[in-house]
Amino acid sequence: MLVPVIMCGGSGTRMWPLSREHYPKQFLNLVDPETSLLQATVKRLSEQCAPAIAITNEQHRFLVAEQFRMANYQADSIILEPEGRNTAPAVAIAAFKAIQKGEDPVLLVLASDHHIADTEVFRDCVEHGQQLAQQGKLVTFGIVPTTPETGYGYIKQGKAIDTLSFELERFVEKPDWATAESYLESGDYLWNSGMFMFKASTFLAELKRFRPDIFAVCEQACQNMQPDLDFIRLDREIFSTCPSESIDYAVMEKTSKGVTLRFDAGWCDVGSWSALWELQSKDDEGNYARGDVFSKQSRDCYVLANKRLVTTLGVEDLIIIDTDDALLVANKHSVQDIKQIVNHLQQTQRPEAVNHRKVYRPWGSYDSVDDGPRFQVKRITVKPGEKISTQMHHHRAEHWIVVSGTAKVTKNGASELVSENQSTYIPIGVKHGLENPGQIPLEMIEVQSGQYFGEDDIIRFEDTNN
Repeated sequence: MLVPVIMCGGSGTRMWPLSREHYPKQFLNLVDPETSLLQATVKRLSEQCAPAIAITNEQHRFLVAEQFRMANYQADSIILEPEGRNTAPAVAIAAFKAIQKGEDPVLLVLASDHHIADTEVFRDCVEHGQQLAQQGKLVTFGIVPTTPETGYGYIKQGKAIDTLSFELERFVEKPDWATAESYLESGDYLWNSGMFMFKASTFLAELKRFRPDIFAVCEQACQNMQPDLDFIRLDREIFSTCPSESIDYAVMEKTSKGVTLRFDAGWCDVGSWSALWELQSKDDEGNYARGDVFSKQSRDCYVLANKRLVTTLGVEDLIIIDTDDALLVANKHSVQDIKQIVNHLQQTQRPEAVNHRKVYRPWGSYDSVDDGPRFQVKRITVKPGEKISTQMHHHRAEHWIVVSGTAKVTKNGASELVSENQSTYIPIGVKHGLENPGQIPLEMIEVQSGQYFGEDDIIRFEDTNN
């Protein structure tokens, strides 16, 4: 049995401003306008794979569940890490979960934010790797390099096992340009993809041998796992004591059972805007545009227009990303430094580092359309059957106008139905709730008026993960 393990963490800061802390790149339709990177990951799995184990965090749990639902994919489980502890503990948790039923499957460890152009080559490589894993090998996928890339770690392949697989000689950290060029010329080095295959028991045995501290904490944390709706929660107190370590450092660099597969299927980690530009089909001038874009005398640019017209004139090698609340204009050769912008936004506590203007919640979403000294306007969407927690405010009143659907509004315990083109008023200090009892999304405009609109003026009387 082959069990995929999908790592759904990460913040994707180099893809800002489209990727944000609360809505990172794995949930975005970056390569395919209709499919997110996470959805593409599950869609390329073969029908022979068992349902996947997904590893994510508290913040992203509903995004993972919703994206699986939209892809018509049923995961085995979605495990929530209380704190990020890198890949070795995450894979250990998945391995312990996989053997709970007394089975010992082969695990296929995948990132949720990679692009692979050739699905058939990927599946053939997985089938080959599964055979090696069944023999007790720890398999890593080595990407056949196409350029002297300095942003990736490398794997040096050793003695050939067959035409596709080699003994894993050693891992190499990200090199400088000259070293990367020599690696490419030698033909002996592969990019480290971060994808792995091994039997659950084999990985756990090697982890126990080389990092017994990580093994012990993860084993104890799994013994105290608790189900919560569609999720499985790890014990926070136990898991927080686990050392943070990558699977490379913890196991793969130390084991004698390592094997690397040469993988040549159009792989990309979608790690920067320039990498995404490389993937896309471009016009005769080398430009890629999505949205309402007009370019004149421009070359080799990537332009994304979210809602308004974006034009370029007499420019080249630019990345232009226009979102509702932030605009990025960067030289294509400097995009690796976008992290510095995000770090500044985080240090100055700018909300643009964390959320988009449109914020997703388990019950739906809200978009902050406009604001002023004494008002704030939001567009609110509530999914069918969902509700917003009952709450109250000391400093603002709210006017709700239903655009489509039907709202069940509760004020101080009394309920009413508000339909399309109708409105209701929530005075300051009134305990109120909102529910969508219908079969279609509830679309509503909320106008807040008052002196203060901070989140700490929301007094909640029940928790619906708002």
